[in-house]
Amino acid sequence: MAPPQIVLYTSGTPNGQKASITLEELGLPYEVQNIQISKNVQKEDWFLKINPNGRIPAIVDKTPSSDGEPREKRIFESGALMLYLCERYDPDHKLSYPYNSDEYWEVVEWLVWMQSGLGPMQGQANHFYRYAPEKIQYGINRYHTETKRLYQVLEDRLDLQSKNRSSGPWIVGDKMTIADLASFAWINWAEWAGVDVKEFKHLKAWLDRINARPAIQKGLDVPEPFEMKKKMQSKEGEEEYQKMHSQWVMKGQEADQEKHK
Repeated sequence: MAPPQIVLYTSGTPNGQKASITLEELGLPYEVQNIQISKNVQKEDWFLKINPNGRIPAIVDKTPSSDGEPREKRIFESGALMLYLCERYDPDHKLSYPYNSDEYWEVVEWLVWMQSGLGPMQGQANHFYRYAPEKIQYGINRYHTETKRLYQVLEDRLDLQSKNRSSGPWIVGDKMTIADLASFAWINWAEWAGVDVKEFKHLKAWLDRINARPAIQKGLDVPEPFEMKKKMQSKEGEEEYQKMHSQWVMKGQEADQEKHK
């Protein structure tokens, strides 16, 4: 197989970090294009040809086919991207399991669970807790509660796995997979959503175990250094970080409201 020729279009968000930590854990070379979502670059025509939904991350894989023919494959949506990378570039199943095995489908289940539940709910918790111009307590409570409920689902899963496995525990089987990486990328931002992960014993240990991996730390710093946790160490830093992110979040929302009113 020809060496991978992957271009990653991303920004330093939980979804963007899903892609970069997967690439790093697989040891794949890739080129990074920093999509400045604060400037709405993801809504520009050239990027919409890669991802019609105007969101990061996305990749374009220019690796030639097995017979040497040129190809250019775009993949958008972080969950699809992770599945694609494992299918094409993980023959030894470092982050995956063989297709159609029980473990393969369990990974898919937990990946879809994260994509349809944990990510969207914690994303809404972020919005109402950090960004909304009006503090609506109902919205904050609603999404904090749902995020914590989903954390408890994962806590219970890891508790069960700890009784049945000699290593880990991991979400599926006896090794870290993309199911772990997908949920990790969001839970690693728990404090930004106003949720204390220390309430969940197994989840906290799992989070620390993943964070200790060099490839994870390298991937978190793509396309720029991951500063949230450092900023959260002081009230001034937290307020500065919140102000900076609130500005582009609300700017993007206003642009969408104007376009779709």
